[in-house]
Amino acid sequence: MYRCILVATDGSELSQQAVTSGIELAKLTGAALVIAKVVPTYARTYFEGSIPVSLDESARIEQQWADEAQSVVDAAKAQADGVNAKAVVVRSDLVAEGLIAAATEHKADLIVMASHGRRGLKRLLLGSETQQVLTHSHTPVLILR
Repeated sequence: MYRCILVATDGSELSQQAVTSGIELAKLTGAALVIAKVVPTYARTYFEGSIPVSLDESARIEQQWADEAQSVVDAAKAQADGVNAKAVVVRSDLVAEGLIAAATEHKADLIVMASHGRRGLKRLLLGSETQQVLTHSHTPVLILR
């Protein structure tokens, strides 16, 4: 049925449900599992939305974010007992784009992710990474609420 499942996580309680479901689905189908978290780059100028900092400081901040993301995916991987699982940190300023690229790179034939749960005006103003993945991915997407 599935050979490789990519599960997106941000470490939240809602995304943990996606991780748990992705692990169970991988066990049922014998699929490999890629657990992914996307990390942005640090904005380097005022025009990008931040106070300018030195290159060394922005590199330190990006490394801190990457280390924290690695901890999240490693913890999720530790739950995947009996599954061929891989933990990856994806660097991309656009979460949806990063997840789609990771799914393509790892030849995933299913993306599992949680809906964020925003409603009304917040959803309209802030958008939804899940919606973006669903709209732009050529890989099937399983969304959990």
